[in-house]
Amino acid sequence: MIYQFRSKAGPDVIMLADLSKRIFDIFGRPLEPRGILTVEQLPALITTLETAILKDLEERSKSQTDEGVEKLRLADRLGQRAYPFLELMKQANGKHEPIMWGV
Repeated sequence: MIYQFRSKAGPDVIMLADLSKRIFDIFGRPLEPRGILTVEQLPALITTLETAILKDLEERSKSQTDEGVEKLRLADRLGQRAYPFLELMKQANGKHEPIMWGV
């Protein structure tokens, strides 16, 4: 399934269900077919996602071998995959607009 996240603050962000579910698991929220992230929720959610990205980077740096070759696949990096959504969240927070999907 594909999720399209919309906000008046920035361009739409389209994500596959696996990444969307991973992000909402980080938020501690169920991923519904339709929903909204309110202006009041955004600051805490941004901090939560940024913390998870830093934790992911830290875990990846610990998993490197002595030769410096990363064992984990680069494509699974949370920071790289979640960046467009994080940017939309920051834009929406800055302009006091909610983020909606499934509408």
